[in-house]
Amino acid sequence: MSQPLLIGLDLGSSHIRLAIGQVTPTSERSGSGVLSIVGAIESASQGISRGSIAAVEDTVAAISAALEQGERQIGAPIDEAIVGMNGTHIGVIEAKGVVGVSRPDGDVRRDDVERVLESAKGAANPANVEIIHVLPHGFTVDGQTGIRDPLGMHGIRIEATAHLITGLAGNVRNLTKCVLRTGIDVTELVFGPLAAANTVTTARERDLGVCVVGIGAGTTSMCVFEEGELLHAKVFPIGADYITSDIAIGLRTSLEAAESIKLAYGHTNPDEYGKREEIDIGEYGADGSELASLRFVAEIIRARTEEIFEKIEAELRQIDRSGLLPAGVVLTGGGAKLKGLVDVAKATLRLPASIGAATHLPTSIPEQAYDPAFSTAVGLVQWGFEEMRKESAPGYAPALKKGGAIAGKVTGTIKNIFRSFMP
Repeated sequence: MSQPLLIGLDLGSSHIRLAIGQVTPTSERSGSGVLSIVGAIESASQGISRGSIAAVEDTVAAISAALEQGERQIGAPIDEAIVGMNGTHIGVIEAKGVVGVSRPDGDVRRDDVERVLESAKGAANPANVEIIHVLPHGFTVDGQTGIRDPLGMHGIRIEATAHLITGLAGNVRNLTKCVLRTGIDVTELVFGPLAAANTVTTARERDLGVCVVGIGAGTTSMCVFEEGELLHAKVFPIGADYITSDIAIGLRTSLEAAESIKLAYGHTNPDEYGKREEIDIGEYGADGSELASLRFVAEIIRARTEEIFEKIEAELRQIDRSGLLPAGVVLTGGGAKLKGLVDVAKATLRLPASIGAATHLPTSIPEQAYDPAFSTAVGLVQWGFEEMRKESAPGYAPALKKGGAIAGKVTGTIKNIFRSFMP
């Protein structure tokens, strides 16, 4: 393919998902092209647990298998990818920075903005932490607050408030090392739930106030937006696999049989099944033949899903947004496809709720990529495309990227470290 390719690589605990975007140049001088999603790959994951690398060799093999499938699908080699990060080691720090305007005429320039954001980075002091994103959400120039873009303004002192999205250095480097060992470069590391949220919600929803909940196999993430900016983010060490484990324990059967039963009959509302509706778990991979009540299975699922949303509700109370997000809750990720989950979210969180997928993108997209499980992979491609557009726009300021400036430096540093060890 002659057109530029953008690869989004989502490394999950149960599956590795790859979204492939193609950028078609346009005749407009100001445009960077039109994005089309031309491929979507899903393959089994190994060596990854709750967003962190648990076995390097297994992870490298699993990523390589996904990349090979992607190359066969598009008929072209894959050289680099935008990689999503997730996991309970991810944290969000509120940071502030203050610097003086450097120019004698008092005009705020790009280097002033970069310096004030570098100053804000000082909030993340531990040596074992890497900064993935610096997300500015407000500037103050000589006491004037509420400024989104201070470039060109006049002042003496500039302040910035930002969210620093951080990850444990060891986890960040292990993940990067695994990707580099497959022979491709890491274009950028991106907080996966953030990329997914930008894909499954509209700008208006993020402006009004919305909570995006991503339910994966090993983790559940939440990102709260208000006035168009990230307000809060959190990753919980609980996901859809825990529902499977609960079913396996409740029915005294294998995890494989429990997963098959969950996919075939899983529902969060026990009233969907009568008291005498039963299945033979032997037909789903169990060792022996035994009848199990579908109502009982639904009760198990209901209890675990309520626990997940109660944790989210506790976070919303902590930031004073319980029941106060007009755009409600958007559920995404593979676990969001569980029947009846929207009703549990509405009842527990007292907010409107819906299932979100990559339906808001102004681009063509394969049917498979509409699956909520692909929201992160597609979001990573969209993230890369938006960065391309910003870089080609007049007056581009790297410091005002949605976290890309600092993240790119961190990724480059890690890349250089591991390249020195590779043959």
